[in-house]
Amino acid sequence: MITHQRYTIFFLIAVAAILSVAAIFLISPWFAIAALVLVPLTALGVYDLWQPRHAILRNYPVIGHIRFLLESFRPEIRQYMIEGDQDEVPFSRQVRALVYQRAKGAEDKRPFGTIENVYASGYSWLTHSATPVHLPDSDFRVRIGGPACRQPYGASLYNISAMSFGALSGNAILALNKGAKKGGFAHDTGEGGISRYHREGGGDLIYQVASGYFGCRNDDGSFSQEKFARITADPQIRMIEIKLSQGAKPGHGGMLPASKISAEIAEARGIPMGIDCISPPAHSTFSTPVGLMEFVGQLRELSGGKPIGFKLCIGHRREFLSIVKAMLKTGILPDFVVIDGAEGGTGAAPVEFANRVGMPMLEGLTFVHNALRGAGLRDQIRLGAAGKIISAYDIARAFALGADWCNSGRGFMFAIGCIQAQSCHTNKCPVGIATQDPLRQKALEVGDKSDRVARFHRNTMHALAEIAGAAGLTDPRDFMPYHFMFRQKDNVFLDGNEVYPYLPNGFLLADEEYPELADWYDRWERATAESFAPPEIPFGPFASRRKQPQPRIGLVRS
Repeated sequence: MITHQRYTIFFLIAVAAILSVAAIFLISPWFAIAALVLVPLTALGVYDLWQPRHAILRNYPVIGHIRFLLESFRPEIRQYMIEGDQDEVPFSRQVRALVYQRAKGAEDKRPFGTIENVYASGYSWLTHSATPVHLPDSDFRVRIGGPACRQPYGASLYNISAMSFGALSGNAILALNKGAKKGGFAHDTGEGGISRYHREGGGDLIYQVASGYFGCRNDDGSFSQEKFARITADPQIRMIEIKLSQGAKPGHGGMLPASKISAEIAEARGIPMGIDCISPPAHSTFSTPVGLMEFVGQLRELSGGKPIGFKLCIGHRREFLSIVKAMLKTGILPDFVVIDGAEGGTGAAPVEFANRVGMPMLEGLTFVHNALRGAGLRDQIRLGAAGKIISAYDIARAFALGADWCNSGRGFMFAIGCIQAQSCHTNKCPVGIATQDPLRQKALEVGDKSDRVARFHRNTMHALAEIAGAAGLTDPRDFMPYHFMFRQKDNVFLDGNEVYPYLPNGFLLADEEYPELADWYDRWERATAESFAPPEIPFGPFASRRKQPQPRIGLVRS
């Protein structure tokens, strides 16, 4: 009996079921109520004993289902009952509350002081001025468009990052776009094409062209010049972004099963129904750095001179230097580059990609900024940054490291009601954002949520004006690394110049080399405009020019 005691509960349920059925005839029909519960449980237990998939159910029939039930709402239990205010999974309660408060127009101040551990490694802070200034206007703008651009765009410093229709519901897309219209900022379409919900909202669009060429593809999946020219003639489309990779799953393609392709998704993407939709990992239109630049030039002409750029998460640093060399060789420059960090979000990604592939945003942004400085191109190309940028402090820090504007995806999702249920890939989003279920998305009321989107943007820009004024600046784009301090360990902190320095303009092209930048020169020499592939490296350890560690060079403001 002891060895089989795990079956006790099932045995008692089965006996009770038999007795309840007998009692219906012998005592009272009211025992049918008990039988309606106990008989199905007994049948479930019998099935558990014979099913081959779950060992726990075979050993613990009926009661084993409690384990799966608890597991199904474990995230909710953690989020609402266990999680601390600063536990990042992936956004802390404190961060989410900030967005909710600003989106609703509620009080966003905190009493009693910070809950941050200001002496912990990794803590950073802004250095304020003894002579702060007041900035009455917080509608900050940046002009995007280089010398070859005939239709430059005056973008807000904070915009909605790429999220596709299909990953997000129609109501979510419409609420985001209407909010962007009300607030005067831009909405990136994501790679899923331009849906009627994007157009109905009327907000400024950044049209993303990814490897699937959705909205501008031929039947075989190749790029269609005619369709691209026709789509981008729409004045609502203000910029075009070539997606090379995204932070949450760089180097990974995707597949939308035929069962999930609705008529609206098929229309937006320009794909047939009934066939799995493949997003390949790489573009078919180009395969070399020079090819990418030629594609940039082609899109600029086809779009009538609108700003053209590309988005990527930094992987091999040499490959980006190859792109820079292609810019110099062809004379074709993108109008902008968006750096997505490994901390970026997605509807679904393999755990290995989400956790361990790609460079985080701060390091990626710093690298791209300095690579363009090294080639003397930084002043001609605008930089966008994305990757868990929620607060005014996040934006200010990105500006200090080289960004000209910032994008946020999940921040604006919080603004329209996302509760971080992390069920985006299940089609069962509890608030109707990341789902195509018609009933679920009806819960998202577009009018109210679009107001929240605009209000979150406005209040964040107001906070950015306040934090810039506290630093004594008249424009947040004037933030520099030295405005920030970074704690390395308990009693050691460094100036931002030491952690994220600006490297000298043109140092990669200069005749005289800086010894402390030997690693940069090594990668620059290995980079080639003709290929992303690395040159042949001899067996054995790589021989760097740098013989010993060198101190970081100081900030160069020119």
